[in-house]
Amino acid sequence: MKIKVAVAGVAAGVLALGLSACGGDAEGSDSETISIVGFAVPEAANKAIAEEFADTEAGDGVEFKTSYGPSGDQSRAVADGLDADYVHFSVATDVDRLVEADLVDPAWDQGENKGIVSTSVVVLGVREGNPKDIQGWDDLVEPGVGIVTANPASSGAARWNALAAWGHVTENGGTEEEATAFVDKLFANVVSLTNSGRDATTSFLQGNGDVLLAYENEAILAAQNGEGFEYVIPETTLLIENAGAILEDAPPVAQDWLDFVLSEEGQRQFALTGFRPVNTAEPGTVDWDAVGLEPADIEGAPDPADPFPAVANLLTLEGNFGGGDWSAVADKLFGDGEDGNPLGIVTEAIAKSGKASS
Repeated sequence: MKIKVAVAGVAAGVLALGLSACGGDAEGSDSETISIVGFAVPEAANKAIAEEFADTEAGDGVEFKTSYGPSGDQSRAVADGLDADYVHFSVATDVDRLVEADLVDPAWDQGENKGIVSTSVVVLGVREGNPKDIQGWDDLVEPGVGIVTANPASSGAARWNALAAWGHVTENGGTEEEATAFVDKLFANVVSLTNSGRDATTSFLQGNGDVLLAYENEAILAAQNGEGFEYVIPETTLLIENAGAILEDAPPVAQDWLDFVLSEEGQRQFALTGFRPVNTAEPGTVDWDAVGLEPADIEGAPDPADPFPAVANLLTLEGNFGGGDWSAVADKLFGDGEDGNPLGIVTEAIAKSGKASS
C-alpha cells in the first residue's frame, strides 16, 4: 500500500503550542508542576494535550517541565536521577528499568490499557514518486537501497522497526535462521543510524537514504509541518505501543494528567497529531465516536477518508511475540553482550554492518 501524504499548512500551530498549562488567575494558590520525560516523537501531542488539560479543574494552574530525547537514553537518565513525574517511553522495557530502580510501581501496566498511552504502526518512508519502487520489506534488502533508521541501542522506535522486520519473516512462515539472514541484509543497507526516531526522520528529510523506517504518525506530523513524504504500509507490519507511567513520588496531579491522557480528549489530541488512539476494542483501528472526530479531521493524512488504513497482517507484541511484553524478544534481538551474554541478533547485525555509530 503506497500512500502520498498531502502537506497541510495549518497544523504547524500544533508544534507551537506551549507546555505551560496555566489556567485561571495567577494570584492565590501556588502552582503545581508536572515533570514529563519522554521519547522525542510524541512531544507535539503532549503539548496539545497539556493545552486541553489546562481547561479542566484538575489542570487549572498546572505547569509542565519537559525533557524529550531517545527513549532508552531518557529512561536511563531518569534511573540516574533526572527529575520526572510522568514518563512516556517508546517501549515498556524503558519503564521496567524504572521499576527495577524502585521509581515506578510494579503494577504500572495492570490497568485496562496495560500501560499503553499511544499507538502507531511501522511504515516505510520513500522519496517522491517512489523511485526505488519500494512495496514492502523484501525490497529493502535489494542492492543499492539505502535505509535510514534509529539505533536500537538508544531508541525504542528502532526496536519496533527491527521487530517488524523480524516478524515479516517469522510470522509469514520463515525460520529464525531466515529472519536472522534478512536482518543482516537489512542493516547492511543502512546508511544513517541515528540516536532517535525523530533524528531518523530529520536525517531522511535532509536527503539521506532511499527509505525511512518510521512511525506512521511521524509521516503525518511531517506533513503537518510542511515536510511531507510518501510512505508505504507493508502488508505485514507491527502495532507500536508506547508506554506511559507515573513515578512513585509524583504529586497526585500526575495521576490526573495520566487519566486525562487516556481520556477521549487526550486520545483525540493523539489522533490529531497522527497517532492511532488506544480507546478501541480492536488494536490499530479507530473508533471515531470515541475520540469525537471524523476521518477528515486528521490534517496531513494521505487519504482524508481513511487516514489510518487497516493493515493486511498487523502483528502485535501480545499476539505474535510472546504474550504482551518484551521479555521474549528483548535479549534475543537486542542483547548488548554484557555479563558474558551473547549479542542479540539485531545488535550483532549492526556490529557486522560496521555502522553502529554512523
